[in-house]
Amino acid sequence: MRWPFIIRIIGVLLFVLGLCMTLPLGCSLFFKDGAHQGHLTAMAVTTIMGAIMVVISKKAGNHDYINQREGIAVVALGWIGIGLFGALPFFLAPDFSTYTDAFFESVSGFTTTGSSVMTNIEGAAPSLLLWRSLIQWLGGMGIIVLSLAILPFLGVGGIQLYKAEVPSPVPDKLTPRLSDSAKILWIVYAGMTLLLILFLYFGGMNLFESVCHALTTLPTGGFSPKNLSIAHYDSAYFDYTITIFMLLAGINFSLHYQILRGNRLAFWKDAECRFFLCAVLVGTLIITLNTWGPVYDNFSKAFRFAIFQVVSIVTTTGYATADYELFPGLSQVLLFFGMFIGASAGSTGGGMKCARIMVCIKYCYRELFKLIHPRSVSHIKLNNALIPEELLRSILGFIALYILIFVMATTLLSALGVDLLTSLGAVASCIGNIGPGFGTVGPAENFAHLPQAGKWLLSWCMLAGRLEIYTVIILLVPEFWKQ
Repeated sequence: MRWPFIIRIIGVLLFVLGLCMTLPLGCSLFFKDGAHQGHLTAMAVTTIMGAIMVVISKKAGNHDYINQREGIAVVALGWIGIGLFGALPFFLAPDFSTYTDAFFESVSGFTTTGSSVMTNIEGAAPSLLLWRSLIQWLGGMGIIVLSLAILPFLGVGGIQLYKAEVPSPVPDKLTPRLSDSAKILWIVYAGMTLLLILFLYFGGMNLFESVCHALTTLPTGGFSPKNLSIAHYDSAYFDYTITIFMLLAGINFSLHYQILRGNRLAFWKDAECRFFLCAVLVGTLIITLNTWGPVYDNFSKAFRFAIFQVVSIVTTTGYATADYELFPGLSQVLLFFGMFIGASAGSTGGGMKCARIMVCIKYCYRELFKLIHPRSVSHIKLNNALIPEELLRSILGFIALYILIFVMATTLLSALGVDLLTSLGAVASCIGNIGPGFGTVGPAENFAHLPQAGKWLLSWCMLAGRLEIYTVIILLVPEFWKQ
């Protein structure tokens, strides 16, 4: 691998990250919240480190091609570096006592997980809350895709970076040039964010909170500047508005582009989108009927809270308007399973992704069919396109690794003294990039009380989930580092 070239790309990413810190710095000076010194120090350290990495690797030169191993190394090491330096504004603030907590919050932000160790969010400096929201927005579509859109001077052919970064089994190239595709994705992403800001602001939310919630809704992140999350407002208008935008964020962004190009039936024609929306609808109806009476006294209220929790969990956003641990057992089980399903491929959501679930179901049906008709030749299709056997093996391998990591991480967290329900909920939440879990990390609690080693373990789970398992776990394979 060409390490100077890899170091150069990561250096550029850190330099850009440092420049992004000017936004919370400006916010601190505007609100006079006293956090400007910490933001300035973090910005200086990050930009200087990025500049040093670029300078020491200046002889790397530009290349028209980057191989698969180099692409994986850039993405995995780049995200780790961004998490490490993105933690500095948190670490230099009085709200975080250890670097472990700051790193956990940073990784949770960039991976759009939304799990938090902050015990008094409303007491934090506004600039810190803005940084907390901004890193989710940057992580939503992917810092690497952003670099491909605005840093063409790197001279990288880039499809390997895109494949390792974009949360989808098969990346959709919207245009022949990858940088143009990245720009289109970001324009759609930014446009939807701006639209949500306007809806929230004109609905009665103040501008700062509107910006923070929009920056964390579209990336399906879930960080809120309020201790009670969206439940703080107790507003049907905000609940339904945010629900709609969470749904949009959970749909493949290439479909949004097709809608804008005039293909009004793009959502309906896509099999995965239909599966995703049907899963949300069925889950919502069951939980509505299950909570109507035991929890809520009327159908409309039960439906309002049911659809918000279902959409928030399935899209892996993690906002909360109700403590779902008070729901009947059936509702809790459905929400727990929803943590594994996840949103659509090509969206900002986490989880296994609906496309993989569909392929897995089709594969199981094919095996049953072959037991009845052993000489038959059948193929698995998605959207009338044949799924190659190589891709099929990759998808099944991903699901197996996902479940294996879930089991192993749950066992390790339990070994650290965390109770079983909390361990299950915390690992499912972090590997699925959801936010709240079950037990003592439910929607009414946070992750602050977990042991330090547990927070590092869960941070790794968040990175593995965000980068689609393979990109992170392959770093543990010795053959990856051999020439």
